[in-house]
Amino acid sequence: MSDRRVDFLLVGGFAAGHCAAELRKRGADGSVLVVGREPDPPYERPPLSKEYLRGEAKREDAYVNGAEWYEENEVELLTGASVMSLDAEARTAKLQTKEEVEFGKALIATGARVNILHHLEGARLEGIHYLRTLGNSDAIREEAASADHVVLIGGSYIGSEVAASLTAKGTKCTIVMLEDVAMSRAFGDDVGRYFHDLLESKGIELVGGEELDAFLGDGRVQGVRTKSGREIECDAVVIGAGVHPDTMLAERAGLEVENGVICDAKLETSVEGIFAAGDMCSYDSEVHGRRLRVEHWDVALQQGQHVAGAMMGEGEPYRVVPYFFSDLADWTSLEYVGPATSWDEIVWRGDRDAGEFSAWYLDGGKVAAALSVGRSEDLTHARRLIESGTDVSSQKGALGDADSDLEGIGSS
Repeated sequence: MSDRRVDFLLVGGFAAGHCAAELRKRGADGSVLVVGREPDPPYERPPLSKEYLRGEAKREDAYVNGAEWYEENEVELLTGASVMSLDAEARTAKLQTKEEVEFGKALIATGARVNILHHLEGARLEGIHYLRTLGNSDAIREEAASADHVVLIGGSYIGSEVAASLTAKGTKCTIVMLEDVAMSRAFGDDVGRYFHDLLESKGIELVGGEELDAFLGDGRVQGVRTKSGREIECDAVVIGAGVHPDTMLAERAGLEVENGVICDAKLETSVEGIFAAGDMCSYDSEVHGRRLRVEHWDVALQQGQHVAGAMMGEGEPYRVVPYFFSDLADWTSLEYVGPATSWDEIVWRGDRDAGEFSAWYLDGGKVAAALSVGRSEDLTHARRLIESGTDVSSQKGALGDADSDLEGIGSS
């Protein structure tokens, strides 16, 4: 027999925090329990590689809702505890506290876990860091304060953002990456080159086309070696080798899982009344005509809010075009909508040299994605064109002309 019952069980951090806030905003008066394994209330992760890492923001600034919000809104928050198992049929969850809770509807938003390079020689040396939590960011900041040289592994968001933040604080940084051009995995070599060149211009060394082979040192990391035999001395290492969806709880509950928790267009899992959101949600995107799983802040926020509506009986599909952003210190900011898995042409709009441009990714004549630096307003039109699936082949000239009116492109 269960110890007690709640109407809404929300498992996880960031997306769960937004779901709780949206439930109360929409007038849901049922009991809400948020359970998260981290010691802090649900918080945003982007600051961990940016302003929080640089010491420009407080821990509390990252919280989704202030600590007092939960009590004021009668939302029970249980931090530092995990849901050990979930019985989808009996609608019960066993908590790390040994308590068993019966629930009406549930959100599983357990996020993702970083890929740990356990298999490499020296992987257990001191001074090797991964970035996923506030505590990780604290440790990296503390190490960097006394380090002369930090090596970053990976040339995507985390590697580039952390390198920029540490460099801005005066630490020498080197990025070692599999790709030849930083940020190219998401944006391609041509667009990635803009960010690659910017990082280099700020004094960051980029070592491309190199695979990490080993960490060097005795007790503490003192360098890295690549598979080509290149050795780079350093005082600390930060690894951004990607993440994988944390589907362990969902799998144990018998939910359908394949590269994330399988959800329909409403973000409902294979079991009625149980939803997923965030990094581990693989949903049927009506906008893209394919299954989609996105690892980014805004998607987790939007999905958490959407699930609140679904839990209250709204039957609308989740049709938000995914949005991404990245800041490289105060040097530049990028925004991106998409995502594009493939494209056959990129149309440039604006002035790359001046750092004010947008790049439009076309696939078969349709807009698959768009990236903006200093032209945020362009993305409003990009979203519209992605959602409508309009063929813009005959309007590429206007698309690339910064003086043309984007409103007229794709309009009937």
